Amino acid sequence: MTMLEHLRRMARNNLWSNDRLYRAVLALQPGELEAGRTGFFPSIRETLNHILAVDLLYLDFLTDGGRGAAVYDDYVPFDDAVGLAEAQADFDRRLVAFCDALSETDLDRSVITDRREDGMIPEKIGDILAHVFLHDIHHRGQVHAMLSGTSVPPPQLDEFLLEYDLKLRKEEVERLGLDDQTKATSWAAKCRSAVTIVRSSI
Repeated sequence: MTMLEHLRRMARNNLWSNDRLYRAVLALQPGELEAGRTGFFPSIRETLNHILAVDLLYLDFLTDGGRGAAVYDDYVPFDDAVGLAEAQADFDRRLVAFCDALSETDLDRSVITDRREDGMIPEKIGDILAHVFLHDIHHRGQVHAMLSGTSVPPPQLDEFLLEYDLKLRKEEVERLGLDDQTKATSWAAKCRSAVTIVRSSI
């Protein structure tokens, strides 16, 4: 598996994970979304808004959008879970499309990131994407923990990559239009083929 293939799968994992998480969030009782909780941000709503605001910031960097830090500074937080869920899903699909349009050589291409008083810092596209996925996983974990104190149990968020878990994500992958099963199966087939070749040469 190449780095580009991995990043494309991670973009799909991002969409799938957020879809699962938001289905739980959308089932919260009135008042639970904005209720004060222990976390880096003091509520589920504020944490989810932070994820989306940072996602949009980095997509501007990746696409040379030209707005820079203003994307984050001018972000208007959503008050409701429905609006947040729709905006996050829209971003996630844009990120999948962005990754699908990349070539391997693009990953080492640098774009400018606006760091306000620290200046305009060049960063490689591959490094930015890896950071975005880590950032999202980091804060999704915080929302996951916060959900433990609500009326809705937190969902499992690590069932996307392995063939063993295919049965647990199949309906969602089909509903979201992701091709993760094909990629996982083809990669497994390549591995089995490689093992067969090695064994036959012994």
